Amino acid sequence: MAHSKTTGKKAARNASKVLRDPKATKAEKSAAGSALSQRTGKKGRK
Repeated sequence: MAHSKTTGKKAARNASKVLRDPKATKAEKSAAGSALSQRTGKKGRK
């Protein structure tokens, strides 16, 4: 059974900012990467 939960647009934008932040900790970057990996691409949307 596939998960139907995805990361929202605002959360994805914030996660992207965290990944680009040189001061972000390893844990923050890991969480941000996880959030972005759950974001559907434009091709995946209905």
